[in-house]
Amino acid sequence: MTPQPPDPIDAVVTWVDGNDPAHRALRAVYMAQAGGVLHENASNPHRWESSDEIQYCLRSIHNHAPWVRRIWIVVDSAGPDVTDLPEALREKLRIVTHGQIFAGHEAVLPTFNSLAIESMMWRIEGLAERFLYFNDDVFLTAPLRPEDMFAGARPVLRGQWRDYRAFAADPAARDDPALFNYFMQINAAVLGGMPVSRLFAAAHVVHPMCRSVMAQLFEAHRGAFEANIAHRFRDLSQFLPQALHNHHCIANGRAVMAQGTDHLHIRSGQGADVAPALTRALLLEEGLADMRFLCVNDLPQLEALVPDARRLIARAIGERG
Repeated sequence: MTPQPPDPIDAVVTWVDGNDPAHRALRAVYMAQAGGVLHENASNPHRWESSDEIQYCLRSIHNHAPWVRRIWIVVDSAGPDVTDLPEALREKLRIVTHGQIFAGHEAVLPTFNSLAIESMMWRIEGLAERFLYFNDDVFLTAPLRPEDMFAGARPVLRGQWRDYRAFAADPAARDDPALFNYFMQINAAVLGGMPVSRLFAAAHVVHPMCRSVMAQLFEAHRGAFEANIAHRFRDLSQFLPQALHNHHCIANGRAVMAQGTDHLHIRSGQGADVAPALTRALLLEEGLADMRFLCVNDLPQLEALVPDARRLIARAIGERG
């Protein structure tokens, strides 16, 4: 057994089976009721598709961060099939539903909006003060230590300082689904009192978060949080909760900036011209030698470019079968 740290760190993974016919039907009902045209970033079916990414995510935590105490999987109703996972990993898993984390705010359910879910996931009963937030398409690709994510109670943040004034002033940019996240970052920075001319844009990695910080922000900005969770689908008026958390920690001297780049992000829409580089990065252990995190936004798309992608990802996350 791996010794547990005296102050535990948990992981939270959000997941939905968007391929489930019942989920697709329910989505269609609420999309029809939304009124008006939804942003493409809010309505693209890709947002809810499941291609076994969570299996790689969970196994990567098991292989590369065995010190994680519990792994909470946040689901709309039923959880993923975990029968093939190692027993030691299954013992750490806890399933928590939207109904549980939205207790007292059930009127906004069902939700199909990751921003709404991220606004409330800190309310998981029993969640550790320090936790790691994973999208299910983010995997660990090297051994991770607690100090890689937290310096004591301070989260270690990965990303870059950005000037988003041009995006904020460009009406056309608001319609570009690829830029949607920029506006979520902008809204979070403004809410947190940071200038758009210099905000911290988090990388697509694992996000270290403090439950008490989110609770404090919820109380300080209750109206904004209630507005955030009221959207069943993504909306340009929303803010990115983890970005608000990060800006609060930065402004109050409670964050540490990671040095260097230790993450690889394979975005949706990357074409065949980058396939050889992606193959080399995944295939060669030295290609990921300095990487701890891999984000694959569209696994089927990656497979079309790199047919051996699943085997290569399995190797990268520490599966040696």
